[in-house]
Amino acid sequence: MIDTTDLNGRATVLVVDDTPDNLSLMSALLRNTYRVKVANHGEKALRIAASPAPPDLILLDVMMPDLDGYEVCRRLKADPGTRHIPVIFLTARSEIEDEQRGLALGAVDYITKPISPPILMARVATQLSLKASADFLRSKNDFLEVEVARRVRELEAVQDMTILAMASLAETRDSETGKHLLRTQRYVRALAEQLRHHPRFAAFLTDQNIRMLFKSAPLHDIGKVGIPDRILLKPGRFDPQEMEIMKSHTLLGRDAIQLAEDWLGRSVEFLTIAKEIALCHQERWDGSGYPQGLRADEIPISARLMAVADVYDALISRRVYKERMSHEAATEIIIEGRGSHFDPDVVDAFAEINQEFRLIAERYPDSDEDLRRKIEFLAQAVAVDV
Repeated sequence: MIDTTDLNGRATVLVVDDTPDNLSLMSALLRNTYRVKVANHGEKALRIAASPAPPDLILLDVMMPDLDGYEVCRRLKADPGTRHIPVIFLTARSEIEDEQRGLALGAVDYITKPISPPILMARVATQLSLKASADFLRSKNDFLEVEVARRVRELEAVQDMTILAMASLAETRDSETGKHLLRTQRYVRALAEQLRHHPRFAAFLTDQNIRMLFKSAPLHDIGKVGIPDRILLKPGRFDPQEMEIMKSHTLLGRDAIQLAEDWLGRSVEFLTIAKEIALCHQERWDGSGYPQGLRADEIPISARLMAVADVYDALISRRVYKERMSHEAATEIIIEGRGSHFDPDVVDAFAEINQEFRLIAERYPDSDEDLRRKIEFLAQAVAVDV
């Protein structure tokens, strides 16, 4: 909004009256103190009020042809761009009901004619002072809202980067490749969006929880940080004892996230979902998974979504010990796991949007450089272990 005070710091008053003599009289009375604009009908008053240089206050007659003062006031107060301009009715109508109607429409004052110039000037000055204070507070509030929103965005960005940094720490110690975190985040979100109106999932898959799923997904394998290199980086198959140690990454991940919450001293919504995913994403629909052998709906929804996302990405990604599998072959394996490895409804959702999974994988591909760094890291770790 343009500042409507003139070079002498004077406020602008708009006088609205269909009688030329009244406009001349009010202009003569006000112009030594204020910058004065005039309008001889309601439509013109509304245009001036909605202009880039609106008045600071409006003196409004009631009895005018076409649009009367009451209708002009109603429209002013209905428009977000003009509702904060104070309106003083200046009229010959002196009935109590007339004044009540004007004030009910949002006017700040109601002055009956014939006017007393000192009283009019005093009331105008009072309302302009109140408006200046209100404008200042509104400006402050607008600034604070913008500043709070900016700070929230900064904190969320720091939070997201911290999560990815923590998750990447686990990834660098594993033989998986670089874009795994980005892909699985997006797979999980795509599944959640597909299932959000399904009767079995709608209560959980709210907008807020879908955001939390996306934020939490990178922490699914954070517990691998606690697995010894001799096991985590082993290129061949695990023996039974090694496999049991490897399985413990789910518990280690859940406990690490719980420790972070304990240090904070309160529950954090996205960390609650992160704990579910870290602990339960290796559970299977038929109860043959780990670490708790949960089955069917005992497995949290968040973990059921991650299970499909994680397995699909493992299948289509190249590792130091295997070549990547085609999207079609990976899709077939996921579908074959319906009702045994995976929640049947989650698999059905995956089958419907499997091409979206393909597009995500193509958008965030692993490079040969990612694999080269993994091979070098694995070779160095094995050399140290030896």
